[in-house]
Amino acid sequence: MAALPPLGPGLALDPGLESVLREALAALGRAGDGLVVSLGAVRAALAAAGGPATLGERERALFGAFLRRLVWAPGAARPEGLWQRCFLEAPPGLVLCVLLEALGSAGSGLDPREVVGILEQFLQQGRMSALLWEVCQPQAQAGCLELQGALLNKIVCLPEHVSNKLQGKSPPVFFPQNYFPFLGDAVLQVLEKISDSLRGGLDCSISFVSHVLGKVCVHGWQKEILGVLVPRLTDLTKSDCIWQRICWQLVECVPDRWMEAVVLGFVQRAPGADVLSRLLGNLVVKNKKAQFVVAQKMLLLQYGHTTAVLQNLLGYLALDSSRRPLLLRVLQDLLETWSSSSAVKHSPAEQQLYISKAILICLSNLKEPEIASCRQELLTSMMEGVKCHLESSLPQLRCLGMVVAESISLSINTEGPVLKFEYEEDAEIRELKSLLVQTPSFCVVPSLPDDDRGEKAGAAMPLVPESNEKSCTAAPVIADEESDAELDSDDDLIPYDMSEDKELKIKAPMYIRDCIEVLTGSRSEDVDKWEATVKALESLVRRNPAATREVSMELAKILLHLEEKTCIEGFVELRQRAQVAVLTTDPIPVAKYLTSQFYSLNYSLRQRMDILDVLVLAAQELSCPKFHGKTKHSGVQKPCIQLLPGNDSSKGWRRIVDERIKSKTRRFDTGQSRVELAPCPNKFNSVAGYFFFPLIQHFDRPLTTFDLLGEDHLVLGRLVHTLAVLMYLAVNTVAVTAMGKALLEFVWALRFHTDSYVRQGLLSCISSLLLSVPTERILEDMTEELLETQSWLGGKTWWDAAALFWLVAWSLCSISLIVMAAVMSWHCASEICMISK
Repeated sequence: MAALPPLGPGLALDPGLESVLREALAALGRAGDGLVVSLGAVRAALAAAGGPATLGERERALFGAFLRRLVWAPGAARPEGLWQRCFLEAPPGLVLCVLLEALGSAGSGLDPREVVGILEQFLQQGRMSALLWEVCQPQAQAGCLELQGALLNKIVCLPEHVSNKLQGKSPPVFFPQNYFPFLGDAVLQVLEKISDSLRGGLDCSISFVSHVLGKVCVHGWQKEILGVLVPRLTDLTKSDCIWQRICWQLVECVPDRWMEAVVLGFVQRAPGADVLSRLLGNLVVKNKKAQFVVAQKMLLLQYGHTTAVLQNLLGYLALDSSRRPLLLRVLQDLLETWSSSSAVKHSPAEQQLYISKAILICLSNLKEPEIASCRQELLTSMMEGVKCHLESSLPQLRCLGMVVAESISLSINTEGPVLKFEYEEDAEIRELKSLLVQTPSFCVVPSLPDDDRGEKAGAAMPLVPESNEKSCTAAPVIADEESDAELDSDDDLIPYDMSEDKELKIKAPMYIRDCIEVLTGSRSEDVDKWEATVKALESLVRRNPAATREVSMELAKILLHLEEKTCIEGFVELRQRAQVAVLTTDPIPVAKYLTSQFYSLNYSLRQRMDILDVLVLAAQELSCPKFHGKTKHSGVQKPCIQLLPGNDSSKGWRRIVDERIKSKTRRFDTGQSRVELAPCPNKFNSVAGYFFFPLIQHFDRPLTTFDLLGEDHLVLGRLVHTLAVLMYLAVNTVAVTAMGKALLEFVWALRFHTDSYVRQGLLSCISSLLLSVPTERILEDMTEELLETQSWLGGKTWWDAAALFWLVAWSLCSISLIVMAAVMSWHCASEICMISK
């Protein structure tokens, strides 16, 4: 039993309460009927003293000793029902500490289920809110901080204590999903008492409640406790400034180590930015930790939050004049990350989309003077960012860069020309654009000036540029004026009847040299003739192969540099088909020219990728047989009677017999029409090397405007995929073995490239090689290179390499490759065993 505290000078106990407590302690030491009287006397003396709240420090210590002696007393010495009421009427802090001590000790006279039963009654009778209110009193705040820390741990970890002792068989009230909403109700009751105290002019502290909230949130139960607090506080703070101050103080008193969890919980569960502003106040201005969480961590280091959370967060920064400078700084940080080439290359697409959304929401919340103050910074970031995104090999990132650049350009150039890109709009793009033009409605905040309120109210309406409004209203007037003027000036003129007029069709050139003259010579000013020439060039080249071979080099050069002079539909496709036709008609010289121009100066990246596309399409056409056979239709024809002239009955007798047989034949399964393929040589066999080897020679030589191993990794990825396709199309050709060996060396040089698109192309190269090169040539001529490739694939991921080898081995029925795949699978199993150990 704990020793009784000595009574110091000036701290004497109430004589009645002191004598009753000492008599009760003596009665607990001996079993008898006097214990019932002693416990009843303790309850009466406590009520006469004014309840637990009136006890001083020494009195609480003596009462704690009494409760501990009561817990350790044998079961026969505790009158049923009476000793439980002593615990429920005692100071709640002492009761919780004593009961949890009894629950954790092995020699207690109470059964764990009895202790848990008392704790359950403790919660159901509202003693938890009494405990929190007790600690909020000024005299309790002047007490021992260690005692408050112990109480904090016991309150937050109460479900764990009960579950550990009962081995998971806890009552439902101690389930976390039930306990923490109950704790939230207790916090609300304490906050209401604090509000009443402040209105009555009494002092109290809220720091302990803030500590409870912070510790619960950092333990991961924000949803449970804030799901109770946020809706109630939202209603209470609508028109009550005292409640707003209580909420602000509640979050400001949270320690920094728990601030992130609390702020994140409020931001995620607030129904709007105006509600978040009422609940948090200027927390981000006063607290550096909260500022870091809101302005840095949630925007730049995390990207899993929803769009609504982003709108809450950035709208909260925009709703008060003292927080708007932070909004500008957030926008600058976001643009710095968005325009960083390293971030674009190494961050996932989901994070890029998240940052893009945040940028557009920031732009929608900025005012014209704020945009004007940082216009140059916005322009610089826009130019750098759109360059980094357009260089990306992922179409999604390129579209994101275009949309964000258009939005920034629209914000900084409200009256002048703006950027405009061509891209296909999908649901993601439409959502991004809606963030710029649709601003969520905010409630009026007292800190905003009158002009700000007007802007916020008008921001919820659809935004229409002023120039568009003027044009929409002025256009009908101008049209009316013009029509009046035309009527005044043309009243005396009779219009010609043009109902039967027909559009004159421009005749396309009939010779290839005429086409060259139209595309390059003096006739290029004739737009209609130029369009007709572009449309007819492919068919003309295929109909005249001999004439094409005479001017193939000149024609290939013209088509490579040909630009669209008019708005002709499908111009890019027409030019590409003409280039493919020229290349397939005269493969060797044209292929030499195109592959040499791929590594030449003064070509754009688009032209270099066009060269690769043309080479792939031409190789595919040369390697595939053409359908020269006759189509056989096995369908049943309807019976018919053929009437023949009498004077020519001896002609066509076989046809007549066949038709009669068909008319009397019943067919139950017709089948599908099939094509008889006429055998023809593989034209790609003799020219595969001209397509392949020049492309693989100079990839590591940077030029002034072209660096495959540097910034132009998008073209490098296209080149790698092109080589994989050429390797696949070279199956059964003479040069396939030499091509495979060179391709393995090429793959080995780029095996550690940082771009995922390039690495994906390297895997395609290996797959094409294994499918195209004969198995015996792989094992005899490329054993060393194949083993190096195997080790590289194994170093990256054994499972992917093993799966690749199994697939190719079974498709080729190669015993050697099957053995190699089995060895790699064994390495996979060994690696997993090492990890598990």
